[in-house]
Formats: sequence, structure tokens, C-alpha cells
Amino acid sequence: MTDPAALHAKLLAIDTHIDIPWPEGPNFFEETQRRVDLPKLRRGGVGAACIAAYVPQGPRTAEGRQAAYDRAIAMLRAIQGMAGNQSRICTTADAIEAAHAAGLTAIVPAVENGHACGGDPGRLKDFHDLGARYLTLTHNGHNDFADSSNPRADLGDKEAEHGGLSEAGRAAIAELNRLGMLVDIAHVSKATMLQAARLSATPVLSTHSCIRALADNPRNLDDEQLDALAEVGGVVQITAVPHFLRPGKKAEEVTVADFADHVDYAVRRIGIAHVGISSDFDGGGGFAGWHDAGESPNVTAELVRRGYGFDEINALWGGNFLRLLRLAEERAG
Repeated sequence: MTDPAALHAKLLAIDTHIDIPWPEGPNFFEETQRRVDLPKLRRGGVGAACIAAYVPQGPRTAEGRQAAYDRAIAMLRAIQGMAGNQSRICTTADAIEAAHAAGLTAIVPAVENGHACGGDPGRLKDFHDLGARYLTLTHNGHNDFADSSNPRADLGDKEAEHGGLSEAGRAAIAELNRLGMLVDIAHVSKATMLQAARLSATPVLSTHSCIRALADNPRNLDDEQLDALAEVGGVVQITAVPHFLRPGKKAEEVTVADFADHVDYAVRRIGIAHVGISSDFDGGGGFAGWHDAGESPNVTAELVRRGYGFDEINALWGGNFLRLLRLAEERAG
């Protein structure tokens, strides 16, 4: 019988979505009360982590747009500071693999919420130059680029504003493609997701979503969205947010088996090449058995129990994400 611990130790496990505290910034190098820090990543055998500069949706005034951009820049600079003796900032698939081979934890910067651009796709280059390698188009609430899966009534949102992508959003996807950054469709409306999938020259991905057939939450992807993702070669990274996995249940009532059920469904529906794993730790993720990054081997153990082999688990735990990152690099410009 396969030893799950030994198998996990051979993986280059990549968690594709983790948040950092703000405005205090990450206390990354020491053991903390947070779900992710460097000791937990190393204890849990997570070789690479996509760290998101998360910008909440706010008012789309001149001041609000500038504040969002300034926050994203400050957060990306803080993420750059997460490089150390045991960690390295990595912006290419080859660099991630090289860091892992050298025994270092790879840190991949990202930006969550296109609102960070303040409506200007040209600002994506600033994020790229600070290492960001994907942009989550929206968060909760519509922005200048696209409609969200979760409109914000407190910000005056209607059910839909742009009917999916705006013209600025289409320009943003073209710029992301040019720069070699991935298009993240987590948080966007169904119309936005389907339009982005068709428009992007590089396959889109959701860095942190679950399956709507198993949990009826607007943040999750339905079968039509899953099929569209597979048609363009994209990936859905199943995430550890309890109410995306089992709505109405407390975190301690949700288990690794519930998480694996979502993985199983996606694999059966669209194939192993289009499914991955993420936590959304320190942004809402975490449940019984996968409370923090140090417990990541428990996910591998459950997949082994269900009959997944090394190649399949390696694809889920980051291989599919690396494939998309390489495609973005190859098609840049």
C-alpha cells in the first residue's frame, strides 16, 4: 500500500491562494497563530505558495481607486520581503521548480481584485514588475473590469452591471495575456467567467473555488462553467473554505473527506488535468483536518485512500497550475 507521507514528501505541492494580514503585514518567518507562516509551510511539505495582495472592493471614486492601487503596491512590496534563507520569490515555473530542488520554499506573488488597478489596465505592468503572476478579476462586488458573483448592495450594485466583462475588463485580459499573467476567475459572475474563458489567449483558472453541484453557493462553479473551463484547458483549484464545501456547516464540522468529494466530482466531470488544490488560508479557508498549512499532508492521505496515484496527486497539488503558468509565459507578448 502507498505510504501517503512518503508520497507527499516527493511532491512539489503548490497552494495557489493564501492571504496575508494587512495593514500589519506578514510575520512570515516565525511560528504564529495564523494558518500560514514559513514554519507551517515547511512542516506541511508545501513547496510553493501563491501569496495574494488582497484589495477589498470599495467605492469607485478617484480617491477609492487610488487607495486600492496604493494598497496593492504596498502589499506586493511586503510579499517581496518574504524572501529569506529558506524562501525565494519566484515568478516563473522554472524558478519555482529550481527553488524546490534547492530546498527553498517558493513564494509567488499575486493580486486579488481588479479594483486594485483603479480602472486602468495599464497598471497591471506595475503589479507584474513587483512579481504578480495572476490577477483575480473581482472580489465581492462589481468593479470597473467585471461583474462579481457576489454583488454588494451596500455599494449600490445591481445583480449585473456590465453583463460580464466591461470594455476595460476585456482590455485587462489582453494586457494580462501580454504580460504573461494568468486570469483568475474566482469571485466573478458566471457571465464574466464564460466570457473570460473565451477571450483569454491563455487558459483561465479559478485559484480558489468549489463545485456548485455539491454546494449551492454563487462562488462555486456549476457544470456549464466546469465544462467551459475544460474546453479551454483551464483549471479549478478546489479550496478549503468551509461554506463553499458544505453550506451551513461550521468549520469543525467540515472534513478532508468533504474537500475530496469536490475534487472527485471535478475530476469525474472534466478530468484530472483541469483540477487542483488550494487553501485560501488566512482568507477564510480551514476545516477539521486541514486547519493550517502544517496539516497539508492530510489532504494527500485522503486522496491516496481514494485511489489516486502519485502522478494524479502531483497534478492536483500544483502540476496543473505550473502547466498554465508556463503557457502564460510562452504566450506573453
